[in-house]
Amino acid sequence: MKRILLLGGVTEALAIARTLGPEHIYSLAGIGRVPTDLTCQVRVGGYGGAEGLAQFVQDQRIDLLLDATHPYAAAISHNAARAAQLSGITCWALRRPAWQPQPGDDWREVSDWSELIQALKPFHRPLFTLGREPLQHLDEIPADQFWTLRALDVYPGNERCEVIGARGPFLIDDERALFERRQIDVLISKNSGSTATEPKLEVARERGVPVLVLKRPALPAVEREFESMNDLLAALAAHTDR
Repeated sequence: MKRILLLGGVTEALAIARTLGPEHIYSLAGIGRVPTDLTCQVRVGGYGGAEGLAQFVQDQRIDLLLDATHPYAAAISHNAARAAQLSGITCWALRRPAWQPQPGDDWREVSDWSELIQALKPFHRPLFTLGREPLQHLDEIPADQFWTLRALDVYPGNERCEVIGARGPFLIDDERALFERRQIDVLISKNSGSTATEPKLEVARERGVPVLVLKRPALPAVEREFESMNDLLAALAAHTDR
């Protein structure tokens, strides 16, 4: 029996999981909502690095490891590729194409947090869409800045930061209202490539707001990489029919 271990993290992963039968496993790190309406098995939590994942793969007799984690979850992707090597199974990956700047965009790529903070100095009303990472730096906010953070869930802010809990997809009119209401003068974003969160880039373009883009990490090579979910689903169907 063919068994697939699907490592989730992007929106497309849930759509893939919905095509899987009860012999397959959908694995989540535990951040965000856990689906309860799937036919396949759902596992929540970590594995203890590449070696732990390899042991799980061997114990469960998995023959295909499918990495559909976030483009910035580099550690998980590297663990998946290494675990596949250690256990002698195939590893595939869904790799979302990165967004590309359009005419009128003012994108400024930054490599890490320290470079981001330097690039942020001229601005006063930033909108962070990096997830939870900025929460570790709330005590470092300069006196002339007020931060708006958007994350999947609401977290405590402080007198110079408000945290908005919201989940995509986001509508462009709502993004326009957010930029106007908060008087956003710079957007900070990962280059996730997701259509669900792309409207913020359109609004930044309309308003002439610069975008500080966190550089994508390098991801490991695997046996097959897919940019299209339809291509991946076709390949999965062929794999499980063998």
